[in-house]
Amino acid sequence: MKLHSLETRQSALALLRGGTRNAEVARRLNVPLGTVGYWKHLDRAKRGECPGAHDPGCPRCDASHLDAKAYAYLLGLYLGDGHISHYSAHRVPNLMITCDDNWPGLMNCAEQAMHQVFPFNRVCRVRRVGCHNVKVYSKHLECLFPQHGPGRKHDRRIVLEGWHQAIVDAHPWEFLRGLIHSDGCRVTNWTVRNGKRYEYPRYFFTNKSDDIRRLCTDTLTAVGVRWTVLARGSDPFNVSIARKDSVALMDAHIGPKY
Repeated sequence: MKLHSLETRQSALALLRGGTRNAEVARRLNVPLGTVGYWKHLDRAKRGECPGAHDPGCPRCDASHLDAKAYAYLLGLYLGDGHISHYSAHRVPNLMITCDDNWPGLMNCAEQAMHQVFPFNRVCRVRRVGCHNVKVYSKHLECLFPQHGPGRKHDRRIVLEGWHQAIVDAHPWEFLRGLIHSDGCRVTNWTVRNGKRYEYPRYFFTNKSDDIRRLCTDTLTAVGVRWTVLARGSDPFNVSIARKDSVALMDAHIGPKY
């Protein structure tokens, strides 16, 4: 085992106390990263600065504050492209929202919403082919997302509890924005009338779950958006918004992905 000089250790502590990251200190001084972390821990313990156990509050367990507007958006994302999993090697479960790399603004919105709903938990992005998984770990995920369960969402019942519905009623457009950002889109359709081509914008929300589509259409109706259902074969997976006044409402509150 290599022994490092007192001067090297003191230099490392000076850098760490100044805010330099562990990895940078290890690189500058040619010291193993684990050694730098150990020195930092001993120094913080000596000065009484070691943090206690990480135990952030939960809005459902102990009435901690919940950013309801951000939660309404995150709930929409979860019902569309999100899922909760708990790997055996991890102490707590994680919420993961898969975001296409073509929509960096959407990815930023997802990350911001996670920060606002879980202000004391770290949010990270995990690179995948053509997309990133935006993730947060928390032991209280199932408190805030009781829709979680075994299997795929369209194979089980999805309902809003009373406190969920109150949040959606208070922030319907944020909920709809989450749904559209996850499983929806804004497209330009066209048709031919009297030999002339006409183009017009249209919104779609596509989801296999009857319950999730119903949550979407109930909320659309509540905000005055007129919608129809288009079947894919015999399956009514697509919710369509094409009326000019309704598209204008959607544009004002949601707009295309970005």
